[in-house]
Order: sequence, then structure tokens, then C-alpha cells
Amino acid sequence: MKRASTQFWLYASAFLFATAAEVVWAQSTAPRAEAISGRSNEVTLARLRPGRSTFVQVEELYPTVYWVRRIGTMWLTDPCKGLTMMVDTELGKEINAIRIEPTEGSEEECPENRDWYWGTGDGLKVGDTKTKVYSIYGEPNSVSPSTKNGQPLELLHYVFDWAGPDVPQVMEVVCTAPKDGTPGRVVEITLAAGTL
Repeated sequence: MKRASTQFWLYASAFLFATAAEVVWAQSTAPRAEAISGRSNEVTLARLRPGRSTFVQVEELYPTVYWVRRIGTMWLTDPCKGLTMMVDTELGKEINAIRIEPTEGSEEECPENRDWYWGTGDGLKVGDTKTKVYSIYGEPNSVSPSTKNGQPLELLHYVFDWAGPDVPQVMEVVCTAPKDGTPGRVVEITLAAGTL
């Protein structure tokens, strides 16, 4: 091989190496998509993931003695926290949707060994302010008025398809309407795989 050819390949190799190193450095220092968009996607509610978690995992986290079952849907009421969880699933299949909402009646004292978690993976829970919803998840895809038992409510609808094909979740957060300068509060959270 001629000396000029050898020098050319040495320079070309050095250039390619420097370019590759620059690309790797740029990727490692680039902000995540969530930070750029100011939004966070959600994949779990009550430590369960719609579309992935199974009925067996539900039983492991929440003892079956507490469940009320109907075909395709199960309800778990926790009087300690004054909340009810609805799980839409068929035996032996993945969970389709999870909903958390308040339970009628008074809250009871919680046993020390009751470590059930009723919030989203990012920490949103029933009773939190609407402001917290926006601070975690950003602007919803849509906001629409709603009512329940004559109470005016707002339904915040989030679609997380922007986060990629591995995150098919859709979330709806129902909040009380703001009143007398106080922000609305979360009264229901639903997370589903697919559509709502």
C-alpha cells in the first residue's frame, strides 16, 4: 500500500472516530423527551399496569378476600383509606383498565400491615389538587365538563401515544370544579390500555 493511501486511511479513521464520539456524547447529554415536552407519561395505577399486569398480580398485591367480583370486573373497597378500586379484567388475562374513586361512608383506622398503594406511578392520588395533575402530566389532550350526583366536575383526558408504542396507556382524571378561588381536587383516576 502506498504511503499516501495509508495516511488517507489514518485521517479518515480518526475523523470517523471523532464523529462517532461526538454523536455518543450528544445523545448522552440530550434531555429526555418528557423534559422537552414538559409532560410525563403514566403506566401504573395502584402498582398495576394495564395491558401488562395480570389477575394473578392483582391477587398478590391485594388479598382476594376483599374483592367483589362480577363478570369482567372486580371491585376492591378499602375502608381504611375510604377508596374503591375497580379492575376491568378477565380471569387469566391482562388488566384492561383500573379506576380509583372515593367510597361512600367514613374512613376507618388502617391496620399497620396494610401497605396498599392507591396512586399513580408518578404520585398522583385522589384528593390531590388539579394543579398537581398539570404539574406532573402537563396539559391534557382534552378537558370536558361532567357531573356526578349533581356535582359539577371536570374530566381531564390524557393520551400517552407520544411516549412510544410501549406505552399505550390512556388516563382520565376527574376533578371537582374550582370554587371560591380554591383549585379543583381529584375525585377519580382511571388508567387503561388502549382507549377510554
